[in-house]
Amino acid sequence: MTTSEPEVHPLHAGLLLVLGVAVSLLHIWFNVFSVLPTLWQNALHFAGFALIAAVVYPLRKGGAVGWRVLDALLGLAAAGSAIFLIAREDAIYDRGVSLLPSEWVAGIVLILCALEFTRRVAGWFIPVLIIIALTYVGWWGGLIGGVFKFAGLSPETILFRSIYGDDALFGTIARISSTYVFMFILFGAFLLRSGAGEFVIDLARSVAGRFVGGPGLVAVMASGLMGTISGSAVANTASTGVITIPLMKRAGFPAKFAAGVEAAASTGGQLMPPIMGAGAFVMATYTQISYNTIVLVSILPAILYFATVAFFVRIEAKRNFVTAIDDEKVSALEILKKGGVVFLLPIGVLIGLLIYGFTPTYAAGISIISVVVASWFSTNRMGPRAIVEALALGARNMVMTAILLCSVGLIVNVIATAGIGNTFSLMITEWAGHSLVIAIGLIALASLVLGMGLPVTAAYIVLGTLSAPALHGLIADGMLVDALANGQIPEAARALFMVATPEHLAEIGNPMTHAAARAIVDAVPIDMASMVREAVLSKDVLTFALLSAHLIIFWLSQDSNVTPPVALAAFTGAAIAGTKPMATGLQSWKIAKGLYVVPLLFAYTPFIGGSWGQDFLIFFFALFGLYAFTAALQGHMEARLNPLLRLVALGLAAGLLWPLPWWWHGVALVGLVIFFSFNLRQSRRDPGSAENPRILPAELKT
Repeated sequence: MTTSEPEVHPLHAGLLLVLGVAVSLLHIWFNVFSVLPTLWQNALHFAGFALIAAVVYPLRKGGAVGWRVLDALLGLAAAGSAIFLIAREDAIYDRGVSLLPSEWVAGIVLILCALEFTRRVAGWFIPVLIIIALTYVGWWGGLIGGVFKFAGLSPETILFRSIYGDDALFGTIARISSTYVFMFILFGAFLLRSGAGEFVIDLARSVAGRFVGGPGLVAVMASGLMGTISGSAVANTASTGVITIPLMKRAGFPAKFAAGVEAAASTGGQLMPPIMGAGAFVMATYTQISYNTIVLVSILPAILYFATVAFFVRIEAKRNFVTAIDDEKVSALEILKKGGVVFLLPIGVLIGLLIYGFTPTYAAGISIISVVVASWFSTNRMGPRAIVEALALGARNMVMTAILLCSVGLIVNVIATAGIGNTFSLMITEWAGHSLVIAIGLIALASLVLGMGLPVTAAYIVLGTLSAPALHGLIADGMLVDALANGQIPEAARALFMVATPEHLAEIGNPMTHAAARAIVDAVPIDMASMVREAVLSKDVLTFALLSAHLIIFWLSQDSNVTPPVALAAFTGAAIAGTKPMATGLQSWKIAKGLYVVPLLFAYTPFIGGSWGQDFLIFFFALFGLYAFTAALQGHMEARLNPLLRLVALGLAAGLLWPLPWWWHGVALVGLVIFFSFNLRQSRRDPGSAENPRILPAELKT
């Protein structure tokens, strides 16, 4: 189970301030001004955060001086070993990758420290996975049979690759952490210190607080806006939940539901552009698709997710007769005049720089400066002291992510070295039987299991490494089926089909049924599948198929925020609401069902990579489909739905969400409007409904 960040002892607050400022300034230097080699940059990144982790996550909370000394020694050992080994890189290569005893000791100490600090910040699950992975390539992989049998590597090779490999402790993922992720988290820290967090909550209350169920809508809106600042579900829950959860309880929402809404809404913070958490930067590196493109295509899906949470709020408000009780009547215009500049100007600068073509790291650096400048036009001006505090806050907010991303590289390195990813992808394709929906179901199940022990970013990295190739291939095959069915086959591709499926050659190039096209695609040998896709489909189509696959996995990985027994966001909300953590986790998992429905649109529609007209049309019908789906799940719309009506609502949801001809969606939408009208009439016959709202008794709020 993942641990939460403990309170720092007051005596060590000064040390943490100095370390935080030093680490932040170091990162600004080598991200903006320096041409430091990547390996050095990543090693210094890990070393700095190992020192901070030793202070923030002590071995024994409130322990005696001896325990603190031990923590300091571990931090120094991790930092010293990292710097020593990187300094010895050229000498090791000169000796033909042969390690001296001192390098052996430093390497073992470094990996042990990485395991220990990962255990402190993220629990036992990831260290155990690392141990299993390292022993697999060194020992027990050669003892098993079947497709996962691995002959093994020598201990020296394992140690060398674990530190200097492209996907190792200081490899690709560590580079993402030390560049994009850190700079955006630092940007978020400056925004929070400038007062942008208070502005977000005040704006949400002024806009949504006066509607029926308004306090719940405030949570949805505030968490969506806060997601542009932090990109962290736990941070969103903690910062907005202390206001929204009491508001929801006071309005009449059950406490467990209030905490679940806040956790589910805060989970959407990592789906909301432009920051989207660390996973978006990992995705950009894995797919070689620009961060700007990922952000752009994620806007409409993120809105759909937040709309789903808002539908749960609306329906629960109707079911429990919740009223709008926000006492503050400050207009949105007044709030915008008072503090809008501290939020809107920096976000505008960031988006503008990204659109113009600047790298995300450089854009984040300039945007940090814009936060300071914007604060001078507000009541919360940032002087030297505030800037120092923001630098320290950014480093502290980054501790868990930095340690986690560096250490997960040890697992990814084993997966790449042993070829487990390709094997696992082939197994998914075989188990799914060329069925995309079964493959997504298998990945969702794997995500659910991994989510019980891995934080979001780690779950995405592991799942993406293992299953993205298979999912990409199946999505591309679906596009290939459409091309075959429409007869849109380039003449040059016919030669490939002559080799791959000679018995179907006469049919190639002519329109056919989707069933016939599917049979031809399924008959293509696995070793030729990639060549056939590239011959028939354009590069842009294949690129967006790859992006769709990674976005599906990225969305499914988010459920670790709301899936017991980890569910950090839900547990944070439960602590604020005073409810049972596991029950709150199940409630938030239910409310966050958009995490499972919206990815189906990525797989079966041109929602990713289609024209803007197609995207908005899919968005429009999906919005109503998600409302019908939520009503079916809750058994309530404007009034209660009996089991038969719930099935009708579910059918209407399928008609609006499933990839059908547009006229079918139109028929389903008309059906939903009629269904809603009858349900609304029924609600008006209920004396305790919208025409006679009331607050629930206090004993029912829990």
